[in-house]
Amino acid sequence: MTTLTSAPATLTPPADDEIDLRQVAAALKRQWGWIFAGAVGGLGAAALATAVTKPVWEGSFQIVLATKDQDGSSRLASLAASNPMLSSLAGLSVGGEGQLATEVKILESPSVLKPIFDLVIARKAGTGESVAKLHFAEWVKNNLEVKLEKGTSVLTISYRDSDKPMVLPVLHQISKAYQRYSGRERRDSLSNGLAYAKQQVAEFRQKSEASTRAADFYRIRYGIAAGGGSLGGGGGVDITKLLNSSTPTISAPAVTTSRPAVQGDPLGQLAQINQELIRRQQTFTSRDPSIKALIRERDALRRYVESSSAGSLALPSQQPLSKDQAQAIVLSYQALERAAKRDTITLDSLESTLLSLQLEQARATSPWDLISTPTLLEEPVSARPARTLALGLLAGLVLGSGGALVADRRSGKVFSLEELQGLLQTPLLAALAPNPSEWATTLQLMADGPLEFINSLALIPVGNSQAQGEAIAQQLRPYLDHSTSISITSDWHRARACQMQWLVAAAGSSTRSDLQALQQQLKLHTKPVDGLVWVEG
Repeated sequence: MTTLTSAPATLTPPADDEIDLRQVAAALKRQWGWIFAGAVGGLGAAALATAVTKPVWEGSFQIVLATKDQDGSSRLASLAASNPMLSSLAGLSVGGEGQLATEVKILESPSVLKPIFDLVIARKAGTGESVAKLHFAEWVKNNLEVKLEKGTSVLTISYRDSDKPMVLPVLHQISKAYQRYSGRERRDSLSNGLAYAKQQVAEFRQKSEASTRAADFYRIRYGIAAGGGSLGGGGGVDITKLLNSSTPTISAPAVTTSRPAVQGDPLGQLAQINQELIRRQQTFTSRDPSIKALIRERDALRRYVESSSAGSLALPSQQPLSKDQAQAIVLSYQALERAAKRDTITLDSLESTLLSLQLEQARATSPWDLISTPTLLEEPVSARPARTLALGLLAGLVLGSGGALVADRRSGKVFSLEELQGLLQTPLLAALAPNPSEWATTLQLMADGPLEFINSLALIPVGNSQAQGEAIAQQLRPYLDHSTSISITSDWHRARACQMQWLVAAAGSSTRSDLQALQQQLKLHTKPVDGLVWVEG
């Protein structure tokens, strides 16, 4: 005798990426106890939390870090932008989003808020509350919020505490601390700017005087006119012509000492005399009466200038100047003149900046404006009973629903026709409604169709579907010939004797282990079953 054996097959539900919402709803309906328990548990936990948690109260106020006009800190920003060197060394700033973000971080720092934190600790300790574990960083993180409104320079400061009477006093203290910090920061910036500006003005005043004196002495020594365009001033030799000619040639003027006088300008007169001497020495000898007269006039004027300027002036060369010599003299003078002008312009700029800073200090206004006074909200921001209970109920329903789906899955029962067909691979003959009173039309069609010429039918219950099989047989018999027999059996040997075999399965009447055993039996059964009758749940 040969025994047929086969390794048991592992049943795996068919893969399907889509979620059948009807099956999910049916599973939740079947496991409604889990949902009810979750809802009750959520409400209970929320009620307990509400009972043991103190309400937290919140207050807030707003300040403007920078105004839109050109007053206050904006004027400091303008001064800093016009003089970056002064900005970096004196502590002025041009502002911007980075500056605002920096201000927010400073306002959260211990240097501003530590005294207020100490007051809070003292008050809580006075009421008997434990403050051993309360630290500054934790207090700022949990109780204080400093928020810069997006796209603006408006700062909102909020404070939360379970001690309602303490919220407004703390907010007032924070407001005062911010105002004090605002004025202190502005005063420090102005003081630094003023000190640096005064120092630079003093240094550049001396430097400007020295560079101007050097240029004047050089001009007098070589007879350069005050405008710098010619040697000897008005009526003298043009420097451009002198530099462009290889050999300076000057036509001999009439022998005369008459010259247009430069009234009130001894240096100009001396420069004109020197230039005239240069011109005449290129044509006449030193014994010429006109040259002697100019020398006497020059010496007299030179003594006057030396006595009045407390310096010595070199005399012009007795020999005519070459092109290279004239070029060197002019270039040296131009360099001295540029240095003098540059120092003068820098001095003027620094004096203007110093005056602006002094005016700004005199205004003595605060760059920050308080645009709303500290205000306490009428309702607590946490431990609200209605909201807490609603959230607890919602959380309980979600957890209960999750538990219901897990419990339904772990029960192992098959409630889906699609899952059962995917496991057994059996053709579906009919899907009957849960109520047997609605089966008549379907069973009559089956009797007139596939059962019309059948003399025996085997109904094989799947799992706990015996009752459904008996109900189907009872309602089917009146539509069949009286000679047709119907057997309700789980005995495969008896079922093989019948002309047709049907599987009868009902939603939730069989488990996956039942289907695993049935699949094994179908493999060993040489004659395949003719179909499946499904009774919906």
